[in-house]
Amino acid sequence: MKVSGKLQVAGLVARVLLGLWFFYSGGVKIFGTGLDRFTHDVANYQLVKAPWDAVAAYTVPWLELVGGVCLVLGIFRRGAILVIAGLVGVFSVSVGWAWAKGLDISCGCHGGDAPIQYWSKAIEFTGYFALLGWFWWMESRIDVPHDEARESL
Repeated sequence: MKVSGKLQVAGLVARVLLGLWFFYSGGVKIFGTGLDRFTHDVANYQLVKAPWDAVAAYTVPWLELVGGVCLVLGIFRRGAILVIAGLVGVFSVSVGWAWAKGLDISCGCHGGDAPIQYWSKAIEFTGYFALLGWFWWMESRIDVPHDEARESL
């Protein structure tokens, strides 16, 4: 089944916007507020102890940055969708953990000090998963020339 032209355009716009968002999110953590600040934010979730909080804090922003660039440029799209979905999954588990523990912490998303709003994060993550699922569905509908060549062998 082929995806209609209007749906492809809407998907492209949504993919680029989501990619820019994750590029921005990773960039702020790396170049804006700094990885030391993000390490502190990760440690506040009380999921992992040192040095694993630093490993996570120094890895996640780069995955966001690279995944966002790939979504924007349309390269390695399926891989980028999986990476971003994995990140959102980890974020969901982390926020759910903090919510269940009743932690009064900042999100750590963009270096702010505002307390996390758990319900709004749950809605945000639901939106990410819906978009990523839609992107995956659209990717599965794209005719790839090398697949046709493989089938003819």
